[in-house]
Amino acid sequence: MAKFGFIGTGNMGGALARAVCNAVGGENVILSDKSAVTAQLLAEELKCSYGDNSTVISTAKYIFLGVKPQMLKALLESIAPLLEKRQDRFVLITMAAGVKLSFFNEALGREYPIIRIMPNTPVSKGKGMILYSPNGSVFMDEIGEFCDSLKLAGRVDRLDEGLIDAASAVSGCGPAFVYLFAEAMADAGVECGLPRNKATEYAAQTLLGAAELLLTSGKHSGVLKDEVCSPAGTTIAGVHSLENNGFRGAVMDAVKAAYDKTKNIGK
Repeated sequence: MAKFGFIGTGNMGGALARAVCNAVGGENVILSDKSAVTAQLLAEELKCSYGDNSTVISTAKYIFLGVKPQMLKALLESIAPLLEKRQDRFVLITMAAGVKLSFFNEALGREYPIIRIMPNTPVSKGKGMILYSPNGSVFMDEIGEFCDSLKLAGRVDRLDEGLIDAASAVSGCGPAFVYLFAEAMADAGVECGLPRNKATEYAAQTLLGAAELLLTSGKHSGVLKDEVCSPAGTTIAGVHSLENNGFRGAVMDAVKAAYDKTKNIGK
């Protein structure tokens, strides 16, 4: 019997399934998807099992629900009878944006062990940020096993549920903002004469290196910025231009807009 089950193997569900298979072995994972072919193809790639939703719900201990928020209510209605029949321990893991843990209690009619997670797309490369918040029914050893299963997906960090939406606006939506910035840097490089492939490579590697330095140096981002800005130099001229164009304000507005939208989804 597979210990980890996935209902929904799209971009995010599939990426997490891949990370879990690498961490615990494919023999411990079972997949299902509304497209049976999608689940089968991924299962063959990962050397794990596949089946329908009822098989996953009836057998797996850790059940990842990889469906969109608008599809969640229908899914919970369909699996509620199967969950009621189970006599053993299981943990539901939801990644639906804006949907609180309390929603599951209401939809399922009882409180089951549930972990709410918000991953981002870089989990597909093992460099993701996964926020999680368990309800009071999840045991500590289960939290440990859950975290271990995702260790190859990236950083895993526990957060109070009240902060999940705010954090998701930074790490969940953030990759899109970063890609826009990288594209803009590459576009500027092309304008200055660089070939497109070189400009994109240089922008991407610069972001990668700067992020690693920010994570490992222990220095504030402002200090790291200052270290690049020589007096009367080229970098401070560029920083001045960004400030004139409201760069920081625009980024803050983008994160706040994403946060507000997430809060509206949960209403």
